[in-house]
Amino acid sequence: MNPEFAIELLKSMILQALTIAAPILVTAMIVGLAVSLFQAVTTIHEQTLTFVPKALAIVGLCLLLMPWIVRSLIDFTTSVFMKMPQMVH
Repeated sequence: MNPEFAIELLKSMILQALTIAAPILVTAMIVGLAVSLFQAVTTIHEQTLTFVPKALAIVGLCLLLMPWIVRSLIDFTTSVFMKMPQMVH
């Protein structure tokens, strides 16, 4: 395996991880911002109020995106397995 091939493989792996993690992180950020705004307006500073909505939103999004995530990971794994003969040379 030459260095260019290894760098390309690592680059595609990092891009795949970012593509899968981005919707979850953006959802957590948006829900956290909305809860913070709500807390600032109502002056309610309860710790569970910040955790529960984020947890519910992330679990709901993961359930909604699970088919896409699994399909994406299967496609990536298949492409890595198809490139294995090139890794030997």
